[in-house]
Amino acid sequence: MSLLDHKPARFAVGLVAPALLLAWWQWQASRGGSNAVAFASLSTVGGAARELIVNGTLLADAAATLQRAFTGLGIGATLGIALGIAMAMWPLLDRLLGPLLNALRQVPMIGWLPLIGLWFGSDEGSELIVICLSAFFPAMLNAHAGVAQVERRYLEVGQIYGFSASQRFRRILLPAAMPMLLTGLTQSLAFAWIAAIAAELLMGASVGLGVTMQQAQTQQRLDIILVTIAVTAAIGFAINQLVYRIRSSLLAWQAPAQ
Repeated sequence: MSLLDHKPARFAVGLVAPALLLAWWQWQASRGGSNAVAFASLSTVGGAARELIVNGTLLADAAATLQRAFTGLGIGATLGIALGIAMAMWPLLDRLLGPLLNALRQVPMIGWLPLIGLWFGSDEGSELIVICLSAFFPAMLNAHAGVAQVERRYLEVGQIYGFSASQRFRRILLPAAMPMLLTGLTQSLAFAWIAAIAAELLMGASVGLGVTMQQAQTQQRLDIILVTIAVTAAIGFAINQLVYRIRSSLLAWQAPAQ
């Protein structure tokens, strides 16, 4: 067993790059001149963080963005998983909708903003649509692939035991497709979080981390921009780690890769 197999050692090694980045940033800020404007010192950023925490802005923004992201994830991923499974189980539906959906998913999400804004305006509903679309496609594609790739011999076993259609789905298709379903859900969560920030930045939300970033840019508050970026990254990382642990727990029955 190597040193990096120990969790404390891996954690310590993972801190090296952030520590070097912070040291370089502080060095740039301490050089003065134009660097002092382009690189806010760590003490200044810390002061901005305290300001946002004390006045409650940071907590309110984080809560609003999380609510948008998870609401959009719940709607978009649920619809995506349901449609992906249906298309994998019924080839006719796949032939009807597959080409259209594969064409639509090639459009970057930011490319939909003008159309969504024109149709639905720039309000909370439009932001939610953007997040739902971001979560929909990864969930749909992985659900479709997961069910379509189930080995035929598993279904033949179900026929031997006389399983009904619902029993084949619950006992064979769903467990076999679960790794891909969870992969799609993980990707959908990442896209939903990114889309929530982007929608707040570009569609005029009233509260959220993206809103504070936009306001800080207008006020030329680099320190606040850096705080919101750091909080966005930290929350995204924490969510990713939580999902990874849940996924590992649900798939504990799988044999480890050799």
